[in-house]
Amino acid sequence: MIDTRHLFRPLNDKLIELMTSLHPEEWQKQTVARLWTVKDVAAHLLDGNVRLLSIQRDRYFGEAPLASPSYEALVKWLNDLNADWVKASRRISPGVLLLLHQATSEAVTVYYENIDLFEEAIFPVSWAGETQSLNWMHLAREYTEKWHHQQQMREATGREGIMTREFFFPMIDTFFRGLPHALRNAEARTGAVIMITLTSAIGGNWYVQKGASGWHLCGQPEKDDYAAVVRLSPESAWKLFSKSITPEAAGAGIGGDKELARQVLNMVSVMA
Repeated sequence: MIDTRHLFRPLNDKLIELMTSLHPEEWQKQTVARLWTVKDVAAHLLDGNVRLLSIQRDRYFGEAPLASPSYEALVKWLNDLNADWVKASRRISPGVLLLLHQATSEAVTVYYENIDLFEEAIFPVSWAGETQSLNWMHLAREYTEKWHHQQQMREATGREGIMTREFFFPMIDTFFRGLPHALRNAEARTGAVIMITLTSAIGGNWYVQKGASGWHLCGQPEKDDYAAVVRLSPESAWKLFSKSITPEAAGAGIGGDKELARQVLNMVSVMA
């Protein structure tokens, strides 16, 4: 279980601090989100606040989600919603955008801080292969969204601040909850273990093992006998697993079974 409730307030404080510091030209800088500028990403984060308060807190569905959609249909529906909001938000000035973030962020933070972690979540975490999720996993997913979009803005404008153990590790630890699902079709002997290492003090090691009924995350095995090893920098990992860069651009070091390693690198821990 990953408890991220205490992280939303300081992470949001960092976002407001960042937005307040931006110069007019920096709002228009391109991010790794391809079609989105810094201002577009800030608008998308505001959409997350508005949707959370409307749908999750108030249970108001202005646009009902699709009934039993395929994963691909759900992704398209979400992408269309995101694109509609970002396009309309281009009419909003940076100053008003900041004002709206300030107006909604406290209510969002209070909602996150007071949620029951073990109740069933309103939405499952589909990229982790879940058809039902508990609130702790749903909140951890929400945290990854707020972290990686803010980091897109920071990278585009040359601002540091959240590539720290405190903020980064819970985000990437949540991303790796998608590993068993990403490897669901990977063939390996029962008991085979893959080790994934993120370099530097803000990273760590993750292990996933092939069991009789599929892959599962596990602790460090007694023997260093790995079917595959993947080594990434934290800077590459967050962009790779949010589908902002390709596996080829990630500069990963791999060892052992290259096909297993490639399937790790193909993991996507966002709805894309």
